[in-house]
Amino acid sequence: MHSTLSFSQATTVPRSNYAFDSHSPAFALSKPINLRFCGLRREAFGFSYLTQSCSSRVRFSSRGHSKKISASTGTNGTPPKSFDYDLIIIGAGVGGHGAALHAVEKGLKTAIVEGDVVGGTCVNRGCVPSKALLAVSGRLRELQSEHHMKALGLQVSAAGYDRQGVADHANNLASKIRSNLTNSMKALGVDILTGFGTIWGPQKVKYGKVGFPDNIVTAKDIIIATGSIPFVPKGIEVDGKTVITSDHALKLEYVPDWIAIVGSGYIGLEFSDVYTALGSEVTFIEALDQLMPGFDPEIGKLAQRVLINPRKIDYHTGVFATKITPARDGKPVIIELTDAKTKEPKDTLEVDAALIATGRAPFTNGLGLDNINVVTQRGFVPVDERMRVIDANGNLVPHLYCIGDANGKMMLAHAASAQGISVVEQVTGRDHVLSHLSIPAACFTHPEISMVGLTEPQAREKGEKEGFEVSVAKTSFKANTKALAENEGEGLAKLLYRSDNGEILGVHIFGLHAADLIHEASNAIALGTRIQDIKFAVHAHPTLSEVLDELFKSAKVKAPASSSPVASRNLVSLGDISRHNSHPKRRNILEEFTHTLMMVVLEIFYSFVFWFMSSCCHM
Repeated sequence: MHSTLSFSQATTVPRSNYAFDSHSPAFALSKPINLRFCGLRREAFGFSYLTQSCSSRVRFSSRGHSKKISASTGTNGTPPKSFDYDLIIIGAGVGGHGAALHAVEKGLKTAIVEGDVVGGTCVNRGCVPSKALLAVSGRLRELQSEHHMKALGLQVSAAGYDRQGVADHANNLASKIRSNLTNSMKALGVDILTGFGTIWGPQKVKYGKVGFPDNIVTAKDIIIATGSIPFVPKGIEVDGKTVITSDHALKLEYVPDWIAIVGSGYIGLEFSDVYTALGSEVTFIEALDQLMPGFDPEIGKLAQRVLINPRKIDYHTGVFATKITPARDGKPVIIELTDAKTKEPKDTLEVDAALIATGRAPFTNGLGLDNINVVTQRGFVPVDERMRVIDANGNLVPHLYCIGDANGKMMLAHAASAQGISVVEQVTGRDHVLSHLSIPAACFTHPEISMVGLTEPQAREKGEKEGFEVSVAKTSFKANTKALAENEGEGLAKLLYRSDNGEILGVHIFGLHAADLIHEASNAIALGTRIQDIKFAVHAHPTLSEVLDELFKSAKVKAPASSSPVASRNLVSLGDISRHNSHPKRRNILEEFTHTLMMVVLEIFYSFVFWFMSSCCHM
């Protein structure tokens, strides 16, 4: 195996559970050292690439993992003895991109296979262009609100929009981000293999374009990151013009006077925000008995009062759209509704357009999973908590992982990226299990909705099973100075926690910039920070972050604050900081510079060692 060492990557000295097979003695340090030039890429300093031709395979110790690993070979023989790459990723969406960049940082020779365009759903047909449309809808809604403008002392003439200009803004943003992702991978030496990728056998990937010969490449490890496509229920005929999915809606080819949106989850809510701001009337069709079923019930009720009731939106709940016929021959779109419980016909709607926002389905057809004895479950690739693929016999498929929407654990772009990074940590020797309860989610309506962890019903169910009491704390945006200055006092933050030990179970926010505010809570959950400790964190005033500050301070926790050295060392006053910086025996700027310089010298030293090893191998 040939691997590439580059000064453009952060050099990681292996931990003691790495084993290096080379012609020189193995070496290891007890702690990994990640060396960087203060965030600057090494290309800025003109360093060149060095090639290490010695075999330096990293072996991962799987001690403590109880799942049996079985080599499920199919019709394409045994695993290869040497590999073209350390890691091949099938799918260049946000998950695949995040995994590729982390793999390069870890020193892995990496390739990514993409049959469509780099960026996947998120960049090209999802989060990125939708945020461009939502940015327009937010600005337009604000300018059209005479009451809001008057409260700020502003006078604005009639606000309007150019449909093509709005569509171009979304398309241009997607193109720019797609170009950035492509260039970032190329700059770091990731090989982009163009074509549809399939699993050809153990540690083998076949890829190619229609009409061209296929190519087969091998890799020590493979990650499936093929994402998802819009899910369209049976009986719905999509023509891409009057009956559309989110893929079509993001092109904004026209703005209908009246549009029905099937599904009131994240996708449906965001598009209702866009369409109503642009002048459309919206009708929600929801199979469950309430709108926004995936949200915390209290937050959902408040959001309905603000985002649904005052706008040109009506809704039908507890019904299925069993048949939708596109507009043709001068007739409108016809939607037949059926009662979700009795399955009896209930109503018929005639609208100008219908948007199908019933979720997404994994894109795993044709992946060649049968070659390795893997059977999908409703299209999802079965994996364990470490994203390792499980075959039809319940055994782990060696060196094969699946991340993102294709595994169905959490269908969010940033979750896919986090899963990819977790996999790379594992294949480079560090066991890592991602906590999905710490991954935040957001709906970019105006105002926004965000959440992390459990909803209140989920938390109370967990409390009953495990025998602890769930407490709730709340704070309003009406008490926040910055929100009032923006004339955006409508909002609520809600905390679910254990009063006995201060564990954060969930946080839900509805209000201005909720999507940005949630990360303090998600990071606290990820790091295991308890409420009694986070209460001492200081927030700038006046900022929206004080909504979370007040939320944590209002919680009543019985357990005392941590007395650990880390906590006490970080709790210093401004006077302490001044004395700390002036004390001759304390670390100062010179010591920081010396520390950074030592890191640079170490990076150069280890690079020289690798170069010397390479020279020996060529002799």
